[in-house]
Amino acid sequence: MLVLLSSAYFAPIEYYCHLYAADAVIEERHEHYLKQTYRNRCLIATPTGPLPLTVPVERSGASHTPIGEVRLSDHGGWKRLHWQAIASAYESSPFFEYYEDDLRGAFFGEYEFLVDFNAALRDACCELLGLHTPVTPSTHYINAASEYPEALDLRTAISPKKSAAAESGFMARPYYQVFQERTGFLPNLSILDLLCNLGPEARLVLRDGLQAQASSDN
Repeated sequence: MLVLLSSAYFAPIEYYCHLYAADAVIEERHEHYLKQTYRNRCLIATPTGPLPLTVPVERSGASHTPIGEVRLSDHGGWKRLHWQAIASAYESSPFFEYYEDDLRGAFFGEYEFLVDFNAALRDACCELLGLHTPVTPSTHYINAASEYPEALDLRTAISPKKSAAAESGFMARPYYQVFQERTGFLPNLSILDLLCNLGPEARLVLRDGLQAQASSDN
């Protein structure tokens, strides 16, 4: 199945479940940038509950900036602060030490645009997860109904404001989390949470995370 996805910052588990199940993905790079979405926000675990990390961005003066033209901001040394938060959250997890160098290398690369930063993080996570679903950036804004009527369009469905199960068929499968005794199980956090806590077994959660499964194993 072809799946249409947005760009996303350390995307949630729901997003990666669809990456796992898809035969191919087109990443939308010509939609208007939307605030308060996973495009520049992720959720990680802390001892007090989920912590949102938001990437500061710069846009042109236009009210509707294409996401492919949204630049990363240098404001406030956010990269250092985000990485410190991620390391603090997962340094005691079973697999962070094995993946830290790869994740850090992608995170601290030189990027001008948000979509390129997000793509580098996605590629690093997919490599660590052993996911090889081809992802192609869009060359224009996609009219799914006319161009890809058989595709699963999740560009707006995967959102912190929407019910995951109702919109995309995602079902949160409990797994070990570092702070679970304090917070209870926290569903649909960033892929970082699943990767650092389960390592290679993260693929099993991705495989079982959708109500309707694809037949192929990427």
